[in-house]
Amino acid sequence: MTKLKLEKILNRIKDDDLRAKVAEILENPMIKIGDKTFSGLGLEESPAALWQHHTYKGGLVEHVVATAEIALTLCKVIERVYGGKVNRDVVLAGVLLHDVFKPLTYILKNDGSLSSSPLGEKLDHLSLIVSELIRRDFPLEVVHAVCAHHGEYGPIKPKTVEALVCFLADYMDSQLNREVLRAAKYIVEEATGEELGELTAREAFKIVHLKAVEGLDGVRRALEREK
Repeated sequence: MTKLKLEKILNRIKDDDLRAKVAEILENPMIKIGDKTFSGLGLEESPAALWQHHTYKGGLVEHVVATAEIALTLCKVIERVYGGKVNRDVVLAGVLLHDVFKPLTYILKNDGSLSSSPLGEKLDHLSLIVSELIRRDFPLEVVHAVCAHHGEYGPIKPKTVEALVCFLADYMDSQLNREVLRAAKYIVEEATGEELGELTAREAFKIVHLKAVEGLDGVRRALEREK
């Protein structure tokens, strides 16, 4: 996954002004607090979380791309099945921006592992991005979609269809990723008796499929070939 994937999503935003505002943040995800400017890991390098889901290098972009695909599918369902209306520009802007400041909250340690940055220990990614969107004069509908993307676990629940779509798409992809990683690690431990280290979703889906087709013996053989 690369930033090119994000650009393809960005280019689907029809409103020129909104697309330019979103692009500016994606190109340089930073925030100024007082007289200090904070930046973090590159978007392409960053995981989407330190635990639970998309915890591997490149996980953030992968999560955003998957969330956008789910969100657009939900838009179609709302319109074609329920006869509702959805502003796709707001949805896509919300998806692209909802986790964009997560890299600012991480720091790469000398041993290669990640932990919370000094900024991340004091402010979470949601507080950071919402304040920055307001400072940059984003439309209220976009600010709300981002602010509400944690659903009942966030500062406010979704109050618009667009915010609801962003929340559901984000939740669905995070749970999908979390569960397939968990399943793959369990399968590997069952097959080899050993815990598996860092695993991407692509690798996890292959392991789960291999287990279904060839059983634990097939998983064991595949892992031995990769050693």
